[in-house]
Amino acid sequence: MMTDSPFGQVISLSSKHFVQEVPTPAAGGSMLRDVLAGGPFDAAVSAFVLSCLPDSAAPVLWVQDRMSRRENGRLYGAALRGFGFAGQVLRVSVSHPRDVLWAMEEGAACGGLAAVVGEIHGAPEVLSFTATKRLALRAEAAEVPVWLIRSGDPGTLSAARERWRVSSLPSASHPHNTQAPGAPLWEADLFRARGRAPGVWVASHDRQARQAKDRLRLVSRSGDGPLAADHGAAADAAG
Repeated sequence: MMTDSPFGQVISLSSKHFVQEVPTPAAGGSMLRDVLAGGPFDAAVSAFVLSCLPDSAAPVLWVQDRMSRRENGRLYGAALRGFGFAGQVLRVSVSHPRDVLWAMEEGAACGGLAAVVGEIHGAPEVLSFTATKRLALRAEAAEVPVWLIRSGDPGTLSAARERWRVSSLPSASHPHNTQAPGAPLWEADLFRARGRAPGVWVASHDRQARQAKDRLRLVSRSGDGPLAADHGAAADAAG
C-alpha cells in the first residue's frame, strides 16, 4: 500500500482475490433453508436437498404432508446411495402442515439427527413468518441443518436464512453416447440470503466428490466458464 499519492491511498490489486469461491449450502452452517419448486411435479428440489445432506451416520428426519406426497412422491430408498448418502432416513407422513412444523421443531431439538427435512405444499396459514422464525431459531440453537421444501408456494414471507428456487434443466451430455441423457442439471436461484450475495447457478450432483460438502456443484450461469479457469486468469493477472 502506498501512502504518498496526492489522490489518497493506492491499494495494490495483487493481494486481492479476483474470484471468490461459491459456498454451497452443504458447506454452510446449521440454519433453516427454504427450497421452492420451480414448477409442479419437479423432482429437482428433492435432488438438490439430497445433494446437500451431511455425510453422517446419524439419521435424517424427512417429514411430508399429504399434498406434498401426492405431488413430489415418496423417497425411494435404493436411490439414496446414488446421491452419496450413506445414512438412514426416518420418513414421517402426516396429513396437515401444522404436524410437519411440529415434527420439524421436535427433530431440530434432537442432537441425534444429522438433518431435518420437511415438505409443505402451498402456502397454508400455519406456515406463517412467525412459524418459520421459530423453526430457524430452533435449528441454530440445536446446530442442526433444517430444510423446508415448499412446492406450490408463490414465495410467501419466511425467516429462512437462505431461500432457493430450484427447477430442472436439460440434462448434460452423456460422456459415451450423445443420444442418451447424461447427468441431471438444475437451475438453482438463491433469491434471498443473509450473509451472502444472491445469484443463479447451474447445479449438479458430483458422484466423484470425496466430501459431502463438495457433492453439489454450482457453476455460474453468466457463461464465464468454470471457477478453475477464472482462478487461473486471476493468478496470471496478479502475477
